[in-house]
Amino acid sequence: MRLFHLPGPVRLSAACVLFLGALVSAKAQDDIERKVNDLLSAMTLEEKVGQLNLISHGPPLRWEEISQGKIGALLNFNSAADVARAQALARQSRLKIPPLFGLDILHGFRTQFPIPLGEAAAFSPRLSGVASEWAAREASYLGINWTFAPMADLSRDSRWGRIVEGFGEDPYLGAVLTAARVEGFRKGGLATSAKHFAGYGAPQGGRDYDTTYIPPAEMYDTYLPPFRAAVAAGSVSFMAAFNALNGVPSTANPWLLTEVLRNQWGFDGFVTSDWSGIHELTAHGVAADDAEAARKALLAGVDMDMMGELYVKHLPGEVRAGRVPESAVDEAVRRVLRAKFRLGLFDRPDANPIRSDAEFPSPETRQVAREVARETLVLLQNRNNVLPVAPSVRSIAVIGPLADAARDQLGPHAARGHAQDSVTILQGIRQRAQSAGIAVKYVPACDLFCRTTDQLPAALAAAQEADLVIAAFGEPQDLSGEAASRTRLAPSGKQVEVLEALVATGKPMALVIVAGRPLELGALAQKIPSILMAWYPGTEGGPAVADVLFGDTNPSGKLPLSWPRAVGQLPLYYNRLPTGRPTLHNNRFTLQYLDEAITPLYPFGWGLSYTTFAYKDAAIETPRLNAGDALKVSVTVTNTGARAGQEVVQLYTRDPVASRSRPLRELKAFEKIALEPGQSKRVSFQVPVESLGFHLDDGTYVAEAGAIQVFLGGNAEAEAVGETAIANTIRIPPSQQRASVSATRAQ
Repeated sequence: MRLFHLPGPVRLSAACVLFLGALVSAKAQDDIERKVNDLLSAMTLEEKVGQLNLISHGPPLRWEEISQGKIGALLNFNSAADVARAQALARQSRLKIPPLFGLDILHGFRTQFPIPLGEAAAFSPRLSGVASEWAAREASYLGINWTFAPMADLSRDSRWGRIVEGFGEDPYLGAVLTAARVEGFRKGGLATSAKHFAGYGAPQGGRDYDTTYIPPAEMYDTYLPPFRAAVAAGSVSFMAAFNALNGVPSTANPWLLTEVLRNQWGFDGFVTSDWSGIHELTAHGVAADDAEAARKALLAGVDMDMMGELYVKHLPGEVRAGRVPESAVDEAVRRVLRAKFRLGLFDRPDANPIRSDAEFPSPETRQVAREVARETLVLLQNRNNVLPVAPSVRSIAVIGPLADAARDQLGPHAARGHAQDSVTILQGIRQRAQSAGIAVKYVPACDLFCRTTDQLPAALAAAQEADLVIAAFGEPQDLSGEAASRTRLAPSGKQVEVLEALVATGKPMALVIVAGRPLELGALAQKIPSILMAWYPGTEGGPAVADVLFGDTNPSGKLPLSWPRAVGQLPLYYNRLPTGRPTLHNNRFTLQYLDEAITPLYPFGWGLSYTTFAYKDAAIETPRLNAGDALKVSVTVTNTGARAGQEVVQLYTRDPVASRSRPLRELKAFEKIALEPGQSKRVSFQVPVESLGFHLDDGTYVAEAGAIQVFLGGNAEAEAVGETAIANTIRIPPSQQRASVSATRAQ
C-alpha cells in the first residue's frame, strides 16, 4: 500500500481523497461555490437557519416543516418509505434543497460487524475499510446518506463505556483506522461525521459526559491525530463533543472548532452538535439561557443544531438584534450547502420507497462479517495448548449465558441489527462440532447478568462429563456503550464464582470473553489456561469464534489497548511519559503500587497465535536523518511453528532526550503479514523524519536533533534494535501543516 505522511503520527493511503471517490477538481469546486452562493443569495434568514436545523424521526418532528424549508437534515430515518416521503416534501419547499439523512452506523447497518474496538484489534486498515463499505452499502440502499461515524476518540480508560466505539489508546493506530473507515463509508455511499471533537474519551474518572483536562500539546500529539486523519481522508462533517475541555465546552469552543479545525487544518465542511448539545451549554454554566447558548455555539463554529431547535427559535432574533452577524449564519449555511452539492444530493433520485432492510444480511455480507470477525479475536493466553480443540476431544460442554445471547453479541449502537439475524457462539460451535462428530451439551449456568446460579449444578455435571469446557462470559450489551461507565470491571454478578467452580472440575477449559472492553480477571487469569477475547463479534460472531476455537482460522488479533490487572491502574497506556523514579522492585520509593504490579496484564499490541514467530536481522538503514528523509528499518520475520499464521509486525520509537519528556515508546508503523510454516519475509518500514517529533502548545511541530531509539516486535514490549539520529531540528508551524493536509487530499 502506498502511504502518505503528515506531520505527527498520521499515515494515510493514496485512496484518502474527497467525497464519493472522485477528486473535486478546482473547476468543479469553483462551480460548486458558485451554486452555493447563488442559492444562499436567494434565501430568507429563516430559510438559512432551517438548513442548520437537524431533527430526529419522531417527536418533535413536524413533517410539514420539511416542505416549509425549516429542516436541513434528519436523523434516525431507517425506512426507505420515510426517506422518500421526506424527500418529496423537501421538493415542495420554495428552494427544493434536499435534506441530509443521518444515522449512527458504527459497526454495521442490518449486518453487524465487530464493534470498532474489536475491529481495531485486527490491525488492518483494509478490513476496517471493507466493514465500513458494506455497512454503508446497506444503509444507502434505503436512502441514508450520512453517518455519525467514525468515532475517533482515543481513550486510555476502560471504565468509560464508549471505549467500545473507538480504536483504543494509540493515536497512530487510531489515525490509520479512522482514515480507513472514512474511505470505506464513502465508497459505500455515506458521508461521515467524525466524532466527538474533541477529548471526549478522557473524562475525569472514566465518567461519560464529564469534563476533560488535556494540555494543548497533549491534545495535538495524542487526541487530535485521528481527527486530523479524518479531515485528510475527506470527512464531510465533524460532531462537537458533549464534554468541556479545559473548562470550555466543546460545543462552544472556538479554539477547537475554528482555530484548530478550520484555520490550522483547513477543514471546509460543517460541524454539527451532538444530541441537544447546544442546549446543554446552560447546564455547563457558560450560557444564561438558550438564546445565549445558540449564539455562543454558532460563533464558536457549530453549524448545525442537533435536536435542540435552538437555532430556528433564536438565531433570527439574535441576528436582527445585532448580537449575531448574518454573515456568521451565511458561513454556516454555506458549509452545509457545500457538502450537499459535493455529495450530489441535488441530482440524486429519491429513495425507492419499497426497499427494505429485510434484503440483509445477504450471503455475501454474512461471509464478509465472518471474515472480519475472525481477525479481531485476540488469543490472550493458551497454556498447555488447550486450543485449538484437539482431535482427541469427543465431547464439549459449553457453559455461560453469553454463548447463546443473539442480541448481546451485536454490541451497543447496532443500528438496524436484529437479534434473529445472529448466529450465536453456541450455534457456531455446534455446527462445527457436528462436522467432526463431537457431542456438545449446553448449560448457561446462570442468567444473563449472572444474578443467580440455580443452573450451576447442571453446568458442573456437564463439565465433568466433557473432554473440554468452553465458557462464554463477560459483559451483556447493556453494560457497555454510551452512559455505561463502570467503577468495577470484574465480571458482573456471580460469574467469577461460576468460573472458579468450573476450574475446580479439573477439566481443560477455554474462556471466551464477550465484552466491549477489558475485564478485571484477577486470579482467573492464572486459573484458566486459555482465554480468547471475542469483543462483541457481530452477526456472524458464532461461526467466527468457532473457526478460531477449532483451528480452522489461526487467531491474529492484537490488543488495541493495554489490559489492566486491576481497575485501580486506570487510566493505563503503554506510551506514558518516563518518571524520575523508574520502577525498581527492591525500592519502595519508585513508581509502583503496594498491592499490584505496575505493568498491564497484557500489553498493547499483545495477541497469541497457534504458531510462533521469530524476529531476526533487524537493520536500521538510515543512521542519520535530515529534513525530508525517512527512517528506514527492516527485519526478517519467520514462522517457526507448524501452522500458517498472521503476525502484526510493530515498529516503535523513542526520543530519549528532548526539551520536554517524551513517551517511553510510540507506535510509528505496523504491517500484518501472512506466513506459511517455515516461511520468512523481510518486512520494511519507512517513517518520515517529520513524524518523529512532537507538538508545542501553539501547534508547532518539532522534530529535535538527537538520537531516536528503535524497537521491533509483536507488541509494545518489542525489543530494542538500535537507534538513528536526527541531524538538525525541524520545525513545522501550523500554517505549513495545513498545506500538508491539503496536499495529502490532492494526491
